[in-house]
Amino acid sequence: MRIAMIGTGYVGLVSGVCFSDFGHDVVCVDKDPRKIAMLEGGAVPIYEPGLDALMAKNVEAGRLSFTTDLAAAVDGAEAVFIAVGTPTRRGDGHADLTYVMAAAEEVARALTGYAVIVTKSTVPVGTNRKVKQAVARANPSAEFDVASNPEFLREGAAIDDFMKPDRVVVGVQTERAGEVMAEIYRPLFLREFPIVTTDLESAEMIKYAANAFLATKITFINEIAALCERVGADVKEVSKGIGLDGRIGNKFLHAGPGYGGSCFPKDTSALARIGQEHAVPQSIVETVIRVNDVVKHRMIEKLRDLCDGTFNGKTIAVLGVTFKPNTDDMRDAPSLTIVPALVGGGAKVRVVDPQGRREGEALLPGVAWLDDPYKAAQNADLVVILTEWNEFRALDLKKLAKKMAVPRMADLRNVYSPRDAKRAGFEAYDGIGRPMMQQPKPADQATG
Repeated sequence: MRIAMIGTGYVGLVSGVCFSDFGHDVVCVDKDPRKIAMLEGGAVPIYEPGLDALMAKNVEAGRLSFTTDLAAAVDGAEAVFIAVGTPTRRGDGHADLTYVMAAAEEVARALTGYAVIVTKSTVPVGTNRKVKQAVARANPSAEFDVASNPEFLREGAAIDDFMKPDRVVVGVQTERAGEVMAEIYRPLFLREFPIVTTDLESAEMIKYAANAFLATKITFINEIAALCERVGADVKEVSKGIGLDGRIGNKFLHAGPGYGGSCFPKDTSALARIGQEHAVPQSIVETVIRVNDVVKHRMIEKLRDLCDGTFNGKTIAVLGVTFKPNTDDMRDAPSLTIVPALVGGGAKVRVVDPQGRREGEALLPGVAWLDDPYKAAQNADLVVILTEWNEFRALDLKKLAKKMAVPRMADLRNVYSPRDAKRAGFEAYDGIGRPMMQQPKPADQATG
């Protein structure tokens, strides 16, 4: 099939590349000529494991191309996917549909025959009907259907998620549109991956409800972690114990410094706003948003306690600033709350992140960027594990401790254990939801 993908951001580029690997003829469109030139040169503007190789394979096979010419891409396309950004709108928390509606109108004017216009972007309930109205206004003679096809891609594992999905959700209004969408996803249907075909509104709501539920699981375990610290329990054991219950499951039960990224913050905010607009307040979601913000600020106090009550004059090594490993995405990352607090408190901050520097340099002013965690820890007063990259899961803790002026660790991803830290010679170790380890000082031992 011939597919036009409008937008070469994270969702659009991954989806376009994967559709081409299904055997479809895909043209990816973007208004930014620099991005298109980069893609045509074989470079990928985002970091996603395996994406560069899969893109090169399908470009070479002649199934994948890139252009700034939307009309040429839409001409003859059987499906046109809109995969542009829907950032949180300033002032009210709602999703900003400016780019979606502009793309829909431009697509409408370019249509030359029947096509299904598919919204891949995450949009509030009712948006696809608005897209249909906008297309009809822009081109009254256009023959088309609309469909909702929300994405469920995890950054860092997007290709696997696309090729081996838990489910594919498709919202349609007509049998004809359903047949087109079924043909597009035929390779997954043949491999018996679940395809959920439903109405437009249900498809739109599924996306928001799924992300809100996952954000709720993360926030729940983070609140339990805070309680574990007070009562002497270990949240890792608690997570394991409750996660073995099939009704709960073990995913998204890893305590940490709060959720971030491109989806959860904006989607929970948008869902809360949708509820308010329809006089059905989403009280749980609203609480999740508030608690997640509290969690991030609680991390700052943890670090301050490890620095004897003040950041001023301290040297702090921060390992990882992207919102999760295997991505270069900094959107709403906990680091954007925590690191500025360290710098603002007078600390000298050194950052190590395998992929975070490209975006991080502009977002985190006043820090030094290094490539080696041991160099970052040289004469440091505190080392903070903020993102659990594999590079930080196998550190030589003894070597790290010896490099430091004061061997103290804040492990905000529970990569290590108090026992590991103690054996390595750390004076203090604090994780999330676990008893804090603090070695007695010689003076304390003498008085004891």
